[in-house]
Amino acid sequence: MSRSLTDSWRLGHLALENRLVLAPLAGIGNWFVRLQARRFGAGLVVSEMVSSFGLKYRDARTMREFLRLHPDEHPVSVQLFGHDPDAMREAAVLVAEAGGDLIDINMGCPVRKVCKTGAGASLLEEPERALTLARAAIEGSGLPVTVKLRSGQRPGERTGAELAVRLVEEAGVAGIGFHPRHASQEHKGRPDLALAAELVERLDAPVILSGGLSSDERTLEAFERSGAEAIMLARGALGDPWRFARLLGRSAGAPSTEEVLRELEWVIDRCEEHLGVERAGRYLRKFYPWYADTLGLTRRDRRELVEARSTDAARRALAGLSPPLGGAAHGPTHAALAA
Repeated sequence: MSRSLTDSWRLGHLALENRLVLAPLAGIGNWFVRLQARRFGAGLVVSEMVSSFGLKYRDARTMREFLRLHPDEHPVSVQLFGHDPDAMREAAVLVAEAGGDLIDINMGCPVRKVCKTGAGASLLEEPERALTLARAAIEGSGLPVTVKLRSGQRPGERTGAELAVRLVEEAGVAGIGFHPRHASQEHKGRPDLALAAELVERLDAPVILSGGLSSDERTLEAFERSGAEAIMLARGALGDPWRFARLLGRSAGAPSTEEVLRELEWVIDRCEEHLGVERAGRYLRKFYPWYADTLGLTRRDRRELVEARSTDAARRALAGLSPPLGGAAHGPTHAALAA
């Protein structure tokens, strides 16, 4: 039976319209990035990592910024990280109260400062704690809970796949986000799609595949070869949210220069709304190179944009790359969808 990314599917009690998911992006996946992905067609979006301890202790910034949900981004999953079951349970309560539709627990982050706290990929080697954390999130929230895992800590390890089976069978998680690279690889090397396919066959729960999906062609190949229920786009969609629309058949080809510039103007506006003008100017510096890549700008042509020190300077750079910009973008137009 043929499958398509446009097919609907279920995750827990939720009916999702298609099989494309925005992955959790640490330091990036705030409400307006998630809303952007939804505008371009993502069937589900996941927040950046949120500290369970930050929520437990009602840290002001964590509550104000990391738990901020936009009414138009649903369905949305909030990704939590941490090592303490009590903190995870309390954080899960707050996610449910904030209106989250699901919870995801990060058990795959390879970053040292996360792992040394006993969270992230370090949990691959503490399966009993991992199971207790998952149960705590389910008990605290009453929401479907998924877990994002790596295949293991080091080359050749399958601890992540084995833990995935136990999380589904013993803790009752609703699904597994699986990145079939070991943690020590970080984002290098080819994902082990054969291992992902094996896990899909073993689990009585959906597997959402992530990792190495750097092009539309690789994404479609991974979806076909792994048999995963859905695909999770991460770095490959940065500066190119049109990937969601292309993969769903809602648009064709690369966006025009004007479309990219208008979309970046939308991002700047939303970031100012989120962080204020001054902080937005600093925060967006990591965004500009992604959009410059999508525009195909040379090093010389991109310099004014990527070196912009404020949002006003960024807008001046955009004005220099195009005729005066029109109104805010609203995702693919009806003409594009019909093409």
